[in-house]
Amino acid sequence: MNEQSRIFDFLYYQLNKFPKKDMFAGKVNGRYEPLSTQEVANKVNKLSAALLNLGLSGNDMLVESQDKIAIISKNRPEWLILDMACQQAGVILCPIYPTTNINELEYIFNDASIKYVFITGEDILEKVNNIRNRIPSLKGIFSFDEMEGVDHWEKTMHAVSQENLDKVESVKSTIKADHCATIIYTSGTTGKPKGVMLSHRNLVSNVLNSIKTFPFDENITARSLSFLPLNHIFERMVSYIYISSGISIYYAESMETIGENLKEVKPTLFTTVPRLLEKVYERIMSKGKELTGIKKKLFYWAVDLGGQYDNIKKGSPLYRMQLALANKIIFTKWREALGGNIECIITGGAACQVRLLRIFNAAQIKIYEGYGPTENSPVISVNCRFDGGMKIGTVGRVIEGQQV
Repeated sequence: MNEQSRIFDFLYYQLNKFPKKDMFAGKVNGRYEPLSTQEVANKVNKLSAALLNLGLSGNDMLVESQDKIAIISKNRPEWLILDMACQQAGVILCPIYPTTNINELEYIFNDASIKYVFITGEDILEKVNNIRNRIPSLKGIFSFDEMEGVDHWEKTMHAVSQENLDKVESVKSTIKADHCATIIYTSGTTGKPKGVMLSHRNLVSNVLNSIKTFPFDENITARSLSFLPLNHIFERMVSYIYISSGISIYYAESMETIGENLKEVKPTLFTTVPRLLEKVYERIMSKGKELTGIKKKLFYWAVDLGGQYDNIKKGSPLYRMQLALANKIIFTKWREALGGNIECIITGGAACQVRLLRIFNAAQIKIYEGYGPTENSPVISVNCRFDGGMKIGTVGRVIEGQQV
């Protein structure tokens, strides 16, 4: 099946077109453990069947009557497995930040009538247990990790039969592009959190139109490192792009281990926010200050050259020759610190410093800015990788399907 009209169709598109040995990979006992596309598809289907066995469904597929599940978890393979399993069952997934305070958590659970919640961490379990008696709709809690006092998520799949799996196929066929796939709660500028309802069409159109503007080569070895929260629509939508484009997704252990995980995974690309890029730049500059003699002079010479970079004008022949030398003797170490294989970095969420963009792009670390709010699923515009579609200091061209 090549048609991609519902989010979970991306999974089967990858399975049919370029099945991977490492579709997802997460750290287990200190090592990255990969899951193949087939393994992910099997888990998604079994979990969909398990959700149906729990009595969850889309009912008449009106938003008000679709059952809702919450997820409160850091990024990991199980996150998107649950996401796609819910979609196939007609159930709406409501992601919630682990840092959400207890009052907002209680409000979201009751506002969405959450029936089950999937979590990681004893701190989250304690938080949910503290409000459980005030959530009349909540029927159960499942954990992605083994913990006392809560059922492990895989327990839901133990009783799944072939008959159950056949039912999943039947339910899948009833899911339409206009059906609601997720509700994302954003901090309201006034009052309570606001739920943004996004349909399969909202997200799929954004994914496919973003790919037109920012295409990826079909490369079976391409891999990304995911560390921005999947609770936010930016990383989630980009993950759908990765799935549709056949790019493996490796998950960072935490925000504190990104540097170490970059060297382990050696990603082709990743998404980030300007503040994290600023921190990378600050660390590089602090190391530059520790240098002495000619090494220090060469370091600052290279940084000064980078600050003059213009990706459109390119500079004089002398400048280009100097920059090539700087890339060979200085900037190569910058690229190695990011794993050595980086082809592009996509950033959004806030404006990025133009000087920082010039220096990184001069160092052959290509950074592309984009823009868009949650309500737009989220991309409105993004700099293009090809056809002269990138201009430093801008958020690029408006993608197809959006009006500005």
